[in-house]
Amino acid sequence: MRTLRFSLGVLLLLVPEVLRVYFIMPFPGSQEDVATDLRQINIAYWLHTNIWWVRLVGLALVLGPFGYYLRNGSWWKRIAVILPIVLCALVLYAFNFQFMADKMFYPPKVKKLTLVPTPEEGGVMPDSVAKHLVIAVELNGDAHAYPIELIGYHHQVMDTIGGEAVMITYCTVCRTGRAFSPIVNGEPETFRLVGMDHYNAMFEDSRTKSWWRQATGECIAGPLKGAFLEEIASTQLTLNEFSQQHPTGLVFQPDSNFLEQYADLKDYDDGTIESSLEFRDTVSWKPKSWVVGVVHNGVARAYDWNELERREHINDTLGGDTIGIQMRVISMDYVGHKYRGFNRSRSSYEAAKTTTVSEWVVDESTGEERLFEISKTEPIPAYQEFWHSWRTFHPNTTRYEPKR
Repeated sequence: MRTLRFSLGVLLLLVPEVLRVYFIMPFPGSQEDVATDLRQINIAYWLHTNIWWVRLVGLALVLGPFGYYLRNGSWWKRIAVILPIVLCALVLYAFNFQFMADKMFYPPKVKKLTLVPTPEEGGVMPDSVAKHLVIAVELNGDAHAYPIELIGYHHQVMDTIGGEAVMITYCTVCRTGRAFSPIVNGEPETFRLVGMDHYNAMFEDSRTKSWWRQATGECIAGPLKGAFLEEIASTQLTLNEFSQQHPTGLVFQPDSNFLEQYADLKDYDDGTIESSLEFRDTVSWKPKSWVVGVVHNGVARAYDWNELERREHINDTLGGDTIGIQMRVISMDYVGHKYRGFNRSRSSYEAAKTTTVSEWVVDESTGEERLFEISKTEPIPAYQEFWHSWRTFHPNTTRYEPKR
């Protein structure tokens, strides 16, 4: 019975520690279940919530036999009980201080945002910097930009834009950039990176300890399950584009405490990074292929990045409206009294809904009012993502199929 109790206790000290991290980190096979299956998340959440009780039961089972065999057992029995306890201690340390997401990716210690230098200040951006991708948010006339190769490490940056609290998030494994209001149940909230769900970053709020999915802002575990964070409109564009559109905009700067970590994301913008979780597959409709995803009037559709590059502009009908997706061309940059052009940006895009309306317009030549049809466009949310991410979190999505 002592041996059985000891064995059960060791299993309780080992298995739950491993599973609660395995299920929410990108270990082999841990993120591969179907999109609608949240059983692993539910198990991991229960283990996180109750892990101290599980540990206490495990300790209660092993302490008696452990002490008995140390006092009365032969040398090999003493070794037989010491080694599993040492293993439990190593696993406890590794899965709580090495493999946990918030022990691998830290929020910035020093948050600094500065103006992009203007030509008048001699601030001409090198091509390599101008082409850096940023996630930009504009609120109440105030615009901030966050380079992806910086926030991709941090996963989240808390900021105030136009007097409003904003949480800027990015998941490099899904290539998803989102901005949310960190107000939960009317109160400002803080979040920590807790793990992943289907390769997507997952955050835990500080008060209810609920878990929130980064790609959609949905709470998928905990007391607030089913709730959503309010999304704030954001745009992916180049730093050059941002500086031209928002001359007084602020740009998030590198934190010197994490320069080595930032270096690991070099070439992420272009998709040529060596990481198997973050590289781009240049073939269309593969898990790591780039797409532009759009949800309009409740209808989701993905547009192949390669097709967009070939055509530069796609017109489509989605949710009963005519929409257009197009690649942006980096506009000219002012240098002294001359202009110079950059190459076409292959990671910037925009989506808009086109509406045809009839308006009475005064004909200046005759002074008479005439009825004209006028096309108007308004921006709609669109996201660059890996195809595996878009299809997972939008299971009813369709794929845009060009008419040949």
